[in-house]
Amino acid sequence: MKKIYHLKSCSTNVRILKEIGPGPEVELQNIKEQNIDAEMLDFLKEKVGSYEALFSKKAMKFRSMGLNEMNLSESHYKRYILEEYTFIKRPFMINGEEVFIGNSKDVVAAAIQSFNMDGYC
Repeated sequence: MKKIYHLKSCSTNVRILKEIGPGPEVELQNIKEQNIDAEMLDFLKEKVGSYEALFSKKAMKFRSMGLNEMNLSESHYKRYILEEYTFIKRPFMINGEEVFIGNSKDVVAAAIQSFNMDGYC
């Protein structure tokens, strides 16, 4: 599977998509229009080790809902990500068994390399 979940209205996500240059074999999903489902979230959790690692504490709702004051469990992180697209780190990219979560320089560089290496076997 080759898929990139992104937020179409986010300039950082748009820039990263341009840098990766996904071909027609890569499915793009705007998470605002169609949030991640439980099955995909579980797949990502298995790859990164926890739902907390997928959770964006930079989301505006994190503070406005008072979540920063709570001691959240893994089940809380999962529930909030499934209920509200803003709580998942983005973009998140899947290339086969490799996953890339977030927009740090290192993550983006690794994703670019992974998606662009496919054509050079």
